[in-house]
Amino acid sequence: MEWYIVLPIIFLALIVLFALGIPIIFSFLIIDIIGVYLLWGGVSGLQQLPLNMFKSVSLFSLLAIPMFLFMGEIMFRTGIGAQVFNALGKWMGRIPGRLSILAVGSGTLFAILCGSSVATTSLLGSLLVPEMEKHRYKSSMSLGPITGSAGLAILIPPTALGVLMATLAGVPVGTFLVAIVIPGIILALIFLTYIIIRCTLQPDLAPSYEVETYSMKEKITDFFKYIFPLSFIVFLVLGVIILGIATPTQSAVLGAAGTTVMAIAYRKFTWKLLWESLTGTARMTVMILMIMVGSTTFSQILSFTGVTQGLVQTVSTMDLTPIMLIILIQLVLIVLGCFLEPMSIMMMTLPVVMPIVGAMGIDPIWFCVIFLINMQMATMTPPFGMDLFAMKAAAPQYSMGQIYKAILPFIAMNLLLITLIIAFPSLATWLTGLMKS
Repeated sequence: MEWYIVLPIIFLALIVLFALGIPIIFSFLIIDIIGVYLLWGGVSGLQQLPLNMFKSVSLFSLLAIPMFLFMGEIMFRTGIGAQVFNALGKWMGRIPGRLSILAVGSGTLFAILCGSSVATTSLLGSLLVPEMEKHRYKSSMSLGPITGSAGLAILIPPTALGVLMATLAGVPVGTFLVAIVIPGIILALIFLTYIIIRCTLQPDLAPSYEVETYSMKEKITDFFKYIFPLSFIVFLVLGVIILGIATPTQSAVLGAAGTTVMAIAYRKFTWKLLWESLTGTARMTVMILMIMVGSTTFSQILSFTGVTQGLVQTVSTMDLTPIMLIILIQLVLIVLGCFLEPMSIMMMTLPVVMPIVGAMGIDPIWFCVIFLINMQMATMTPPFGMDLFAMKAAAPQYSMGQIYKAILPFIAMNLLLITLIIAFPSLATWLTGLMKS
């Protein structure tokens, strides 16, 4: 069967399974099993399938995923995030859009703490929305900044989704984690600039109000007690990679150990907390490893049937420049992001696009940074972005229409960041150049 017949059949079958409500992981496994049976020689293909599955998850680099997830579980369950939030708030003063800026600042810090955009949306929504309503903030300056900044958890390490993406794309995990740091910080700065400018021009969106004053001694004490320790975690996760001291897997273990020590130092650590964190980590790890199993076999089926080679040859004859190809892929990803969550999109598209990227001579790290920004945007793209539903759960008094409207400027800012990185690739590659081998 020709590849251009196989490809639409596979994707149509996936869409049907999704529409039937079958979980994403099992949808891919069903396609894999049927594809292996029909295309790999029947029973002999099925006998080979478990060996391929085992090989796909027996990678040392994947150990970083449960370690990053464990870090997030410890930080989230200890309530340290709320303490960081309060400490940060003491430094805000009466600047325009104070609470919105606090949302972005907290979202950036919580990205280091938990690495989950859904968890960050839920936490910030429950903490900040009532306070914003009390001070008559419009939804565009409450729901938007919270949901938008929560997505930074995907862009700023530690991020399990980043590790998963690097593994699926076949790029060095450590290099990729370092590459996404600057884009994540730039996006946070773009959010802050937008909020300050808009709140200055339209003060009715975020009315100023009297805030409690704190002495400099209190501010400094809370800074060193709750905010400064995060720099230690950042060093354990990223610093040791940049300096060439540890591999990404080793740094993830160091980060997990560091967060555990921090929980003990804050007297938040209990055996019950440890058990809940371990079980939560185990559930998420199993899900992600199942995704790895499904995606690897899916990629092999595409390669075996000639789909990958056929697409590469087709793109090569289209006379597209690398930039045109990048833009075309991003447009496709944006459309998919309206309906699917990031893991599903990655499983469907990375096995197809990475060979094309390689054939076109595009830097895979640079491409994957742009890809991950698009996946971060998918978490808040209407109508089915998962962070939008997390915000609805945290603030049920608002309609989905209000949430959609509030998030649109932040989607536009994500697009601006993608444009900047396409125009200035060094934003994604400069920091990786400082890494010691």
